[in-house]
Amino acid sequence: MENAGAVFLDRDGTLIEDRGDLSCASHVEFFDDTFAALSRLGERYKLFIVTNQPGVALGRITIEDVRKVNDYVSDTLRRHGVDIIESYVCPHARGDGCGCIKPNVHFLKIAEADHAIDLRRSFVVGDHPHDVELARNAGATGIYVLTGHGRRHLDDVPEGAMVAGGILEAAGMILPEGEGAPKR
Repeated sequence: MENAGAVFLDRDGTLIEDRGDLSCASHVEFFDDTFAALSRLGERYKLFIVTNQPGVALGRITIEDVRKVNDYVSDTLRRHGVDIIESYVCPHARGDGCGCIKPNVHFLKIAEADHAIDLRRSFVVGDHPHDVELARNAGATGIYVLTGHGRRHLDDVPEGAMVAGGILEAAGMILPEGEGAPKR
């Protein structure tokens, strides 16, 4: 049996508004297109969240806060027909030298082994240059979105990277022609 492709999604600034260190699910605000885009992507790909949460290492939030927010995001998506297979969290600060912070491929390799993922048939979507770098490091395809911090860091995105206005446009780039837009 052939391994499946996956879409690895950044959380803050890609699926939901980036409001800094989220400690409470009530502060989560989904982008308008998130549900439609992920619903379509979920028909063909396994979906994962990969998020750096340095606020844990810096003492601004706890890993339990992150878990509660991630559970809320996954539960809300599930109620909209979207199944997130797993959410991976790096709780370290950039200077900690950990192996799991993006753009390190740690979590993608775990997904590859645990969920029979073909990284060459997979995508990483996010609003930071590290998301595009993560894709390249794993042999996947990166799509940089201009939501969240996207516009602010656009000059730091590697030459030739795919760039989308938001998650719905990114879905349209991933899916065969005509499948990225929600059906009306």
